Amino acid sequence: MLLKTHRSGAEVLVAVCDCELVGCSFEEENLFLEVSPGFFGEEKACFKDVEKALHRATMANFVGEKAVACAISLCYVEAENVLRIGGIPTAQMVRM
Repeated sequence: MLLKTHRSGAEVLVAVCDCELVGCSFEEENLFLEVSPGFFGEEKACFKDVEKALHRATMANFVGEKAVACAISLCYVEAENVLRIGGIPTAQMVRM
């Protein structure tokens, strides 16, 4: 997986995607998903790295089978809230 943390004031957004998806775009009906290296970064991360980053996150984006499965197993996302765009699973989390 790839992991990038974005900070703006008190907000911490964690972006996680499967490595093989970076640089790809997906479409389905009126939905478009771009997995850009600028947003998802180039830092490879394991499950523990993602878990640690999510402890501080106020928001998170997950794209790909591995990234979304990680979010589900850590209880940040529920399986029924996963959206598929062009067959690729994606999910978001916001801590309130």
